[in-house]
Amino acid sequence: MQSHLQKAIKASINAGKIIMDIYENQIVEVETKADNSPVTIADKKANAFIEEALESTNIPVLSEEGEHATYEIRKNWNQCWIVDPLDGTKEFIKRNGEFTVNIALIENGKPILGVIYIPAQKTLYYAVVSEQKAFKIELAEHNISTDMLENAVEIVPASESDVVTITSSRSYTNQQVLDLIAKHEGEQKQVELIKAGSSLKFCLVAEGKASYYPRYAPTMEWDTAAGHAICNAVGVEVYSLETQKPLKYNKENLLNPWFIVRKVT
Repeated sequence: MQSHLQKAIKASINAGKIIMDIYENQIVEVETKADNSPVTIADKKANAFIEEALESTNIPVLSEEGEHATYEIRKNWNQCWIVDPLDGTKEFIKRNGEFTVNIALIENGKPILGVIYIPAQKTLYYAVVSEQKAFKIELAEHNISTDMLENAVEIVPASESDVVTITSSRSYTNQQVLDLIAKHEGEQKQVELIKAGSSLKFCLVAEGKASYYPRYAPTMEWDTAAGHAICNAVGVEVYSLETQKPLKYNKENLLNPWFIVRKVT
């Protein structure tokens, strides 16, 4: 598992370097995919690098920007990598720095390892779920050494408090989130709202900067898998609002249901 973790960490950081070279030095042309979502050369180049970097693991890769195997093939995978090479393409285009590289290892539908790299901040989050710990490293450059991993800072979620901090999408705040805020305020609680792009919201909950993250809008498996692993490692669950059960991965339909991210009490 440590070998897989190190490969995922190095792949995410190097992909982040590729992304930042484009972000800082090029005028980025935006294409529109079949689902009307944007894609850039940064998405494509980061994806090509990650897929090649993970090839030596002999574990299939399911990436937003890669070719998707049919479910008839995927359903026989005991393990797979789920990758979003540039999560938050809209934030990348807006140039606000709130985009990430997401890499997760899935086993029998559950995330068992997760890596999130924030290239604009040179900040790395990672976890192996079975170890029940998650870590954060702030880098000086887009590279990492064994010594840096040994000195990573362990992160912990927030404890119960009268202040409820909700994190939601940078791009919009829908009515359900506003209703949730009003509910807490009706219970005489102080409510703070933190808007953030991409998988940063999972990191905010995992490291105790937000109480929870409700999602009442469409997401895909590659948007959540890495954050799900990091959160699970610190006792934060990611579960469907419909079934009250944890999100599953490598499903026939790769679309997630609405969900909530919060500490298990």
